[in-house]
Amino acid sequence: MITAYIALGSNLGDSRALLGSALAAMDRLADTRLVDVSPTYRSTAVGPGKQRDYLNLVARLETGLDAGKLLAQLQRIEADHGRQRREHWGPRTLDLDILLYGDATISTEALQVPHPRMAERNFVLYPLTDLAADLVLPCGTPLQRWRSACSDAGLEALGDTIEPGR
Repeated sequence: MITAYIALGSNLGDSRALLGSALAAMDRLADTRLVDVSPTYRSTAVGPGKQRDYLNLVARLETGLDAGKLLAQLQRIEADHGRQRREHWGPRTLDLDILLYGDATISTEALQVPHPRMAERNFVLYPLTDLAADLVLPCGTPLQRWRSACSDAGLEALGDTIEPGR
């Protein structure tokens, strides 16, 4: 089994319910188990136009799926939750990104792991650090170093955890 960290975000619809449903769907994936979920954060939207704030969290999975199959399953979960890919960085019901897949470095047209913009995104680094404070990234950099260098501007810790299915 491989440990994978997945970023979840939503800023359309009932974001809390969508994120809970997505967590439950990930836990039902073949040969995959949801191990842990970070506390929830609210973040200012990154992208075009005026958008609602996002709810964000990170999930830790144990999976026997290879990275490509995991990506395909996550994209299916997004689609099942109404995700439409019309505008780059536009508002969305659900966004699921593979941040880390074990200690693998993957670079294909479809998938880049570690996530290429992870070091710049406080809404990823803060909840990821909540789950894995001592994590060392595949490049050898401690996660804490990236977190320390990342501002918390536009980010609010909500102090709760969304449960699967809620």
